[in-house]
Amino acid sequence: MSASVRRLLALAEWAGAVRVAAGGRGLDREVRRVSPITDPGAEHPLTAGELLTVVGPVDPGDWRLDALLRRAADAGGAAVLYRERGGEDVPLLATRMLADRLGMPLLVTGAGPLDLVVAARLALAVPELDGAELVMAAHRALGTRLHPPQEVAATLRALFHAPVAVLDERGEPLAGELAEPSQVRVDGPVPQRVELADGVLLAHPVLLPGATRPALWLATEVRGAEAAAAGILPPALAVAAGAVQRWLLAHRLETERDARTRTALLGDLLRLDGEPSADLRRRAADAGWPLGGWHVGIRVGTPSTLDNVARGPEVTRALRAEGIEAVVVEHGAGWTAWTTFDHEPTATRVRTLAAGLRAAHRELQRTMGAHMGVGRPHPLPDGLAGTIAEATDAARLAATRPETGRFLHVDQLGMAQLLLEWTRTDTFEPAARALLSPLHGIPGDLIHTLAAYLDAESSLAETAAVLGVHRNTVAARIDRVEHLLGVSLTHRDDRLALHLACRTVILAEE
Repeated sequence: MSASVRRLLALAEWAGAVRVAAGGRGLDREVRRVSPITDPGAEHPLTAGELLTVVGPVDPGDWRLDALLRRAADAGGAAVLYRERGGEDVPLLATRMLADRLGMPLLVTGAGPLDLVVAARLALAVPELDGAELVMAAHRALGTRLHPPQEVAATLRALFHAPVAVLDERGEPLAGELAEPSQVRVDGPVPQRVELADGVLLAHPVLLPGATRPALWLATEVRGAEAAAAGILPPALAVAAGAVQRWLLAHRLETERDARTRTALLGDLLRLDGEPSADLRRRAADAGWPLGGWHVGIRVGTPSTLDNVARGPEVTRALRAEGIEAVVVEHGAGWTAWTTFDHEPTATRVRTLAAGLRAAHRELQRTMGAHMGVGRPHPLPDGLAGTIAEATDAARLAATRPETGRFLHVDQLGMAQLLLEWTRTDTFEPAARALLSPLHGIPGDLIHTLAAYLDAESSLAETAAVLGVHRNTVAARIDRVEHLLGVSLTHRDDRLALHLACRTVILAEE
């Protein structure tokens, strides 16, 4: 460890026994090592941060003192301390001027230099001893069994006497608390030290095997006078991060095992034909899944690269934040969910539920780019598959509709939902592709322009806003579409056929 020359001068053994003869502007130099030497002219190998102590009396006019000051300055040394012969010898003016010019503290003492060396070395060693003791304490507290993040944060808070928090991959606290968690840069996998206005923030990443981005962060804030001891905390923080990693791996295995069980149970329910068997009812009851009542299906779709096992709790939290209690199951690229009412919900309750789901979807879209579909209320176990199928179709359509915020409720779709089912048949897609084939390869992405135009009910301004282009650009593209296809978009039948064809081709390309 290290300390400044100024810090050593404040030691009880040094205070009053050592005075600064010259070079006072260098008192903040870092001292890493204190070395006794017997002869100021000896060829002692000097190192950066070394404070040289001449243990024998030195004549203040000895030229070797000047040479030692120069050598210490060239090597990046911290200071030179020598013992006066008697009384208060004052170094020569030339020596003092040299020390001031070099910024090299020249210290003088009448006490025993070896006693000062021992006191300084102990002062430098104490942080290392404190750090080792802190690491051992962290090992004893966290190394015997699995500890959840809450326990790890509480243990470190007691050891550090400072706030400690476990942060998720976005920097949001999962356990414990910090005044400034946003100071942690969550995009890097290396430990961090951030200087605060009145202290230091330290953060250590929690990495899973094979990952390049931390799954969690363990961070602490040390403020005021305690910030001076922040250098001893990182090793103990690393020990605690290892404890969080062990818990995370064990928790992940348990979560994945539970996810496989839940996904299998959901598959059995979706394949249900008639009344569920006693075994299926028991399994659903064990999972806490209500099968009676009226169900409203929810489908949350995400990019296929998203880790939906790890991110599942975010979906549950987003729904609960809107007062919605739902079963959420990892299923394909996203989650299938449903909420259950004891009785058939009124139209008002359904609208309230849809508003809450839209708000939850906005939060999920902010963090994971999700799209969401919501089914109609269906009763009893066999109705569960029906509302989930509707929600799945709505989500599939929502993924292609940025103008709706990538959220669709089946009740909003009406007859279009039934037409969507028809467009998914084996015969419609080839016909749709053939109908739109003149638009392929034409500059201007005419198929997506046409789809946005029809979604916007022929509004040039709204289409331009959705596509991020000028309305004149949209008008020119639509004129070209009508010319290439030989149709008029004022005819309702043509509009419907082209609308369904666009949706089918776009869905097939997703």
